[in-house]
Amino acid sequence: MWELTCPGLPEEVGRVRRWTRDVLGDSTCAEEAALIVSELSTNALLHSASGTASRSMRISLFHRSGSVVLAVTDVGGGRTKPHAVAAAEGDAHGRGLTLVSALGRRMEVSTDDEGYTVTVELDPGTTEPEPAASLRPTARERLR
Repeated sequence: MWELTCPGLPEEVGRVRRWTRDVLGDSTCAEEAALIVSELSTNALLHSASGTASRSMRISLFHRSGSVVLAVTDVGGGRTKPHAVAAAEGDAHGRGLTLVSALGRRMEVSTDDEGYTVTVELDPGTTEPEPAASLRPTARERLR
């Protein structure tokens, strides 16, 4: 499991994208993962208290049973739970989580004392994945 904690600054979105590509290397899902973490980290900065220099967001990435799972956790303080919306044709915003859910095999939004976490499972295209009960890593997987 790899984790990166970044300050709540807009320029960190590019850092998160590069970090994701570096971690995944030649994986067939590296570009999709970079796009997804870019969208999720932008949302964390725009829609939660993570979007200030004194706050942060955490990005997690791990391999699991033939899939790649990534998660972005904000520090909370948003007005609503992250959710996909139906954007109208002329809307400048509102398509991000719809795009994320289309690129991923599965998307899950959870909350705890730390804030909201959006977790996305991707198929790296190398093996047929086994069904997973939850997208969160088990204690054993965290130790790998």
